[in-house]
Amino acid sequence: MGSIGKFICIGLNYADHAAETGADIPKEPIIFNKWTSSIVGPDDDVELPRGSLKTDWEVELGVVIGKGGKYIEEQDALSHVAGYCVVNDVSEREYQIERGGTWDKGKGCDTFGPTGPWLVTPDEVSDVDSLGMWLEVDGRRYQDGSTSTMIFRVPELIAYVSRFMSLQPGDVISTGTPPGVGMGQKPPVYLKGGEVMRLGIEGLGVQTQKVVSAK
Repeated sequence: MGSIGKFICIGLNYADHAAETGADIPKEPIIFNKWTSSIVGPDDDVELPRGSLKTDWEVELGVVIGKGGKYIEEQDALSHVAGYCVVNDVSEREYQIERGGTWDKGKGCDTFGPTGPWLVTPDEVSDVDSLGMWLEVDGRRYQDGSTSTMIFRVPELIAYVSRFMSLQPGDVISTGTPPGVGMGQKPPVYLKGGEVMRLGIEGLGVQTQKVVSAK
């Protein structure tokens, strides 16, 4: 997919996912970062950080910026999109929520950003607001959602993010996840190592990752 610039993420952007985590619907998009050192290929191993007990999965629609800008108008936002891709926003929930500071700590560990397999151009995506998306662990389907339950849509997200930073070609905005994350299960289910995650978005391809312990 070439070089990724900033790896910008949107939190709690699906109404049904916010509900499963007990969170209020955000009044504005929640922005956090994944470090570019987290990026791996779509079928590379995902490493559990040393001491991790709460590593979780999140299938997400990635929006790749093709034309840079800042203070982008919402009606012009889609002209800044090079294409769309699948992202697994792997998240260590203890580090994210219980260890102080911002979410970034639990989001940017090495291998926590599988991206790809394809960069699908907008003309090949029939309706970005209605794409089926799913994720399975060891063949059990946990996530089975649609971009139709997004709170903030792609044009609004691009315009919003561009108020706080300039967007540049190669930046990726990962736009949130539907329900079915491990944290939302009763009781919660987290990755222990040895599992295989398989996930995809309609028209954008499929990822497969084996979960291993960090070296």
